[in-house]
Amino acid sequence: MAVSAREGDDKPELVESVAGGRHRKGGPQKKKSGPLHVLRETAIIVVSALVLSALVRAFLIQAFYVPSASMEETLIPNDRIIAAKITTRISGVERGEIMVFRDPGGWLPTPEPAAPGARSYLRSALTFIGLIPSDSGQDLVKRAIAISGDRIACCDEQGHIVLNGVPLVESYVNGPTDQVRFDVVVPADSMFVLGDNRGNSRDSRYHLDVNNGGVPQADAVGRTVLTVWPFNRISTHGIPETFSNPAIAQGAPN
Repeated sequence: MAVSAREGDDKPELVESVAGGRHRKGGPQKKKSGPLHVLRETAIIVVSALVLSALVRAFLIQAFYVPSASMEETLIPNDRIIAAKITTRISGVERGEIMVFRDPGGWLPTPEPAAPGARSYLRSALTFIGLIPSDSGQDLVKRAIAISGDRIACCDEQGHIVLNGVPLVESYVNGPTDQVRFDVVVPADSMFVLGDNRGNSRDSRYHLDVNNGGVPQADAVGRTVLTVWPFNRISTHGIPETFSNPAIAQGAPN
């Protein structure tokens, strides 16, 4: 070992020569990442992404297939839509929203059990983490026309739904509405839902014998905010202007 001292230094600087080579100051060199290290890092990233996706699906948004023609032309069968869960959890259901909701009982036929197998399990797993839309066969999508305490009736002389004494001018409706006549008050914590394709929608009008046709808001999954597929149908879904009439918000007339 050779020892030298720089002029003006209080202590000599050590420089070590080993087998004719020089050892750079600053400590040992870092080892290059090996394949196992890269694999481990990749696995951590993938697992973290899947967990985040599952949390987003559970609490924020979820993708669904449109199951039927009951919402044409606003939504058509096999459209892929995004339902926002967080807004429904925070503020509840609002009049005019297109709601995805679970079958409250008796609205849909009992689905046939899926055939067991790797493909079925894989599809269930991908749906759970939100990588493919849900098509469980137990979800419906309709427009919430009235909510708790509202009086809703069909129809006035022009064929309009009357909500809290106000006729609704529904430009989005496909076909007539007056297949079933009714005049009911929506029960507490419920919503009265109708399809936009009124001539082809088994909605609250056909379930008046249970809860006045109201769907429990506890069955609401989330508000439909966006159609994402196919590309030529990408669109947002807000609340129609007709629901902004202040007289509607005052509730059912005495």
